[in-house]
Amino acid sequence: MVEQGLIRAAQSGDRDALITLLREIEQHVYRTAYYILNNEQDAMDASQEALIRIYSKINSYEEKAQFKTWIQRIVTNICIDKFRRTKPSVSIDEHDMIFNDPQNVEAEVLTSYMAQDVREAIQQLPEHHRTVIVLRYLQDFSYNEIADSLDLPLNTVKSYLYRARQQLQGLLQDYQKGGVSG
Repeated sequence: MVEQGLIRAAQSGDRDALITLLREIEQHVYRTAYYILNNEQDAMDASQEALIRIYSKINSYEEKAQFKTWIQRIVTNICIDKFRRTKPSVSIDEHDMIFNDPQNVEAEVLTSYMAQDVREAIQQLPEHHRTVIVLRYLQDFSYNEIADSLDLPLNTVKSYLYRARQQLQGLLQDYQKGGVSG
């Protein structure tokens, strides 16, 4: 993700290195916040708060943990705090659908509905299940990285993922039977 030399330079007070570091991680931070909060404005707020916290706490990072898990812990904690302060709501903002191939319009529409169904199902999960699903499947974290990021035992992470997958399967049964909620 980010090379250690850049991190060390940022920790030693190199302002340009710190700015470069923040620019390299900002998309990752935003993506995580968006998948957890499912709201663009909240994700932008959480991302900004996380980047400020990373900026101010860069010297507290120790190389014992991977840098991306250290960042992930900060972002996830901010999102969880924000989520607890506000009740979740389903966003009705849809992304514009652009059809590249007129022959595959039906497939693209069905894929769009499926993605929306999955997003809505993820948002219905309990907070701790949603977080591990986002980290595992959307951020591609290993089980150990998730455990480090969330400060949880490895078996708890495995249990949360197992239960979350079961819940998602139940929530998505209508789609699997051929129905579309759109």
